[in-house]
Amino acid sequence: MNEVTGQDLQAWGPQRQQGVFRQLMCAFSFPGRIETLAGDAALTQTLATLVDSEVTLADPQQLIDMLTRQRLQTRMAGAERAQFIVADGSLPPAFEPSLGTLESPELGATILLQVAKLGEGSAWQLTGPGIAASQSLAIARLDPAWIERRRAWNEGFPLGVDLVLIDRSRVLALPRTTSITPATRSTAQGEK
Repeated sequence: MNEVTGQDLQAWGPQRQQGVFRQLMCAFSFPGRIETLAGDAALTQTLATLVDSEVTLADPQQLIDMLTRQRLQTRMAGAERAQFIVADGSLPPAFEPSLGTLESPELGATILLQVAKLGEGSAWQLTGPGIAASQSLAIARLDPAWIERRRAWNEGFPLGVDLVLIDRSRVLALPRTTSITPATRSTAQGEK
């Protein structure tokens, strides 16, 4: 049986959801910027903010506990059809998400990708809208296959997927307009 903590309950309050929504919008506006959420239930807070009974959700690796699923009251779907997908970033992608259509590119999936730690680990270089010139980003225990698959999924822009990377207490967004490449030695050492 799951023990319900005060922090769990706060994720479902309108004030917390409004705050998390603002942080997620900031993360999408400035790709690669790490936003720190209150507490250490970043996945639950993100789900509580973005997912409701009007959208579809896939959880192919069973990362969401039953209590959270019940509270979301969402429609579960296969990863190929879901609007939101929760996945483990340490494992390679094992599904093909919806990329939207030319008439409705907004139907491309948003993948909520759990990672060990943001700000540490393998270094990547980001460019694109919302980034002044380029920005370096480190992600611990992210299987590089995600970056390759994301590149393939987003080749037909405006079709594609958006990623939200989540560790215990922080989130960052990688919209489909952001380009990601391995960081060079100088950028990995902090040069921007």
